[in-house]
Amino acid sequence: MTTGLIPGAQPPEPRPTGELMPQQRREPAGPAALSADTRPRSFVITARAAASFEPVGRSVATARSFVRDTLQGWGFADIIDDAVVLTSELVTNAVVHAGTHAEVLCLRTEDGVRIEVSDRYPERELPLQSAHAVMANPDREGGRGLQLCAALAARWGVDYTPTHKNVWFQLDLPERPVGTRAAGPCLPADLLPMADGRIRVAVLQVDRKGSVSAWNEDAEELFGHRASEVVGKPLTDLAAWPHTPGTGTGIAEALRLSRWEGSYGIRRADGRVASVYASHLRVRDTGGEPSTVCLLVRDHERAILQTPQRGPATDQTSASDGQSTDPFEVFIGSPAPDDLDGLLQRTVERARDMLDGDSAFLLLATDDETELEVRASTGLPSARQRFARVPVEAGPGRYGSARMPAVHDDLTAVPGAVPLLSGTGMRSVVTVPLKVEGRLTGSLGVAAEGPGRYSNEEALRLQFAADRIALAVESARLGELERLRRGSLSFLVEASDLLAGTLDRDQTLALMAQMTVPTLATWCAVYTIADQASEPYLSYVLHEDEDLIDGIKSLLSKVPAPDPVPTPGARIWSAPGEVAHQAALRSSMRSLGLSGGPTRQVASGIGPTLATASAVGGETVVLPLVARNRVIGMLTLGKPTDEHFRQEILELAEDLSRRAALALDNARLYSERTAISQALQRSLLPPGLPNIDGVEVEVIYRAAGEGNEVGGDFYDLFPIGNGAYGFAIGDVCGTGPNAAAVTGLARHALRLLAREGLSGPAVLERLNSAILDEGDRSRFLTLLYGEMRPQEDGSAELKVVCAGHPLPLRLRQDGTVVAAAEPQPLLGVIEDLELYEETVMLDPGDVLLCVTDGVTERREGTRMLGDDGLADVLSTCTGLTAGAVAARIMRAVERFASDAPSDDMAILAMRVPEPHQEP
Repeated sequence: MTTGLIPGAQPPEPRPTGELMPQQRREPAGPAALSADTRPRSFVITARAAASFEPVGRSVATARSFVRDTLQGWGFADIIDDAVVLTSELVTNAVVHAGTHAEVLCLRTEDGVRIEVSDRYPERELPLQSAHAVMANPDREGGRGLQLCAALAARWGVDYTPTHKNVWFQLDLPERPVGTRAAGPCLPADLLPMADGRIRVAVLQVDRKGSVSAWNEDAEELFGHRASEVVGKPLTDLAAWPHTPGTGTGIAEALRLSRWEGSYGIRRADGRVASVYASHLRVRDTGGEPSTVCLLVRDHERAILQTPQRGPATDQTSASDGQSTDPFEVFIGSPAPDDLDGLLQRTVERARDMLDGDSAFLLLATDDETELEVRASTGLPSARQRFARVPVEAGPGRYGSARMPAVHDDLTAVPGAVPLLSGTGMRSVVTVPLKVEGRLTGSLGVAAEGPGRYSNEEALRLQFAADRIALAVESARLGELERLRRGSLSFLVEASDLLAGTLDRDQTLALMAQMTVPTLATWCAVYTIADQASEPYLSYVLHEDEDLIDGIKSLLSKVPAPDPVPTPGARIWSAPGEVAHQAALRSSMRSLGLSGGPTRQVASGIGPTLATASAVGGETVVLPLVARNRVIGMLTLGKPTDEHFRQEILELAEDLSRRAALALDNARLYSERTAISQALQRSLLPPGLPNIDGVEVEVIYRAAGEGNEVGGDFYDLFPIGNGAYGFAIGDVCGTGPNAAAVTGLARHALRLLAREGLSGPAVLERLNSAILDEGDRSRFLTLLYGEMRPQEDGSAELKVVCAGHPLPLRLRQDGTVVAAAEPQPLLGVIEDLELYEETVMLDPGDVLLCVTDGVTERREGTRMLGDDGLADVLSTCTGLTAGAVAARIMRAVERFASDAPSDDMAILAMRVPEPHQEP
């Protein structure tokens, strides 16, 4: 990979924004690209970074790291995940599918970042934008890159030149909202600001049943509802007013009072809640039918309707600087936090202060509305602060449900009514729901240490504030969830690449742990199950602090493994935390001398014990590793003391566990297949070579590939009797079980037939018949077979038959190399073979070299070693021992090409030593 970074304000202009070069065409792909090309937009480049990637699979991960590091250095953390996902897809298209180099260019602008990915295969199909164009199916292998561009990028497009295709996309930095305030205090008329437009007063009339019977034009302007849409509907459908049990100032009661003034909210047509100040007057018509006339103005214009006799405290105790005490302003403040955690924390602090409580908490509902997750709290122990979960329905009746407001005067009288406050010392509590469009999104509560602190009036005030904040909280939550999901997509893409890059079981286990710690959990443990009859085995443990790994491993070894339940999803596992707590307690008691034992022996061990207990003292969950409908293990994730997992993190961990389980099972199957293949391969080769007086023998055998496939090359050297030895070297067509069957048949048949006293041609003819009898399972076989008899004069007599095999080569003492046999038909093709044997005399110092075709067919591009090349190498081996000859031949073959051998290779070298040498 080559990279370059050029900071500054005047780099070369990007290709898509300048004039098109001759023979260059641009075809915007997607509506985003079309709109981008028709709007003028400032495009000032402030920095750029470029990199080039080779057409290999690992380049995809390298490109992701390049983009991530570049944007991180530019401070563009908000758009890193989207950029990484898009770059991953586009570089994959270039280096994997197109098979060309990929060039990645990152351009930093004032508004965001533009990334260009170029390849050298411009004729690939591009989906054009038209009335009938259909984007690629997401399930297809190709086409996803442009689909993701259309979904995630602000603008994107494709440029063509005669030699390159350039796909570009632009991601804009998100606009951060600035908190604003709109409030008007009660001021003397001469200090009131000038208003540009007329003030609107909504006039509503509500009948005896609480339904709207009249709705004026100002009401339409203020709230967006036309009269025909609201007349006849209950006012409660529009009013954002809590129905607190037993309150005397609920909206139904307020409509029956002769006169009422106060603040509440009206739900606008766009779903937002408009804060209004209202004045209600109860009247009757000429027929005696009562109704209520409601005058409503914007809350900051309350001085229009507010009477001097309105209430004692709140409106007359405004600060001297003119700031309003409106609940919305108390909760939000100015400016409003632009992140969810900041917004929630400020909410609980304002709620506690508003009701003068000792603590406050805010919980957000899960997607299925069955549980609430603690997201912010103040005045509560740390264990209650982050991500603890409580059920929405904690008990019977409306007071046990988080869907309704509730006031509890004394929690000691109703233990368990609010599980979050158990053991905190809080006595009284008021809780109200957060709802958006009728859906429960959370719960807000304020608690106090004393009993009877809150009434329905406080519930009404808190509910009103909750209604005002609910939409902002939900919007911020959805934004955070979207960012988390995009980050999860990027995480899973990288995890899948890493897991797919290895078939080694131990490395897969290590990758599983390293991907989860510390991204998803503080520590993790992987249990594996060999088969259905085996117990789970603790295979790997990892903690973000390496010093704690041994302690956690020792602790888990004493805890019974979790049950291998195939049910998907995370389940709580409390055993490690309980055992760790007990061990820490015992260590502490021994160190204090409370257990009756010696204290000196445990003083040095209490530190590690307490550290381990703290490390595993939080929430621990177990996710099953299920592959091919079988539980092959469990992934255990843990947090330190008082910490809990977020629901989104557990969902991401579940996705990761599915991918990891399949990768682990693939590694297991690969290991089993490799072990079987290697055992079978060993069974097809002789267990050892005999020592032959007067002859040096050396064999080198190299299997191609990764050892998971049984090859067809074999050799053998065995005693026949009467001082004679048989030798053979052969090659069965193909690889795999069928080739292995023919290999085993040939090797064992050769020994059996040779020891029956048959000649070489007779042995091979009968072997040919046996191979043909295999029918469809038969494979043709090239074979060099011979019999060797050392002579008293120091020479050796060889009788050889070469059936379709590379010819044996004889090296004489003078350095000349000649073929030692003539070629004859191979075995396993025709039935009637007429073979003959040839006699060769090896004089002292001569070498006979036999090889398989993996040696002679070694290639480098268009070049091949061949018989002549092998003979040239052998001619340089004069005077060398048999072992040295075989080693030099193998070294020459390996150096002939840079790539790893693609075929098995066998080398058999036999040498008759000179009289002054010993074999």
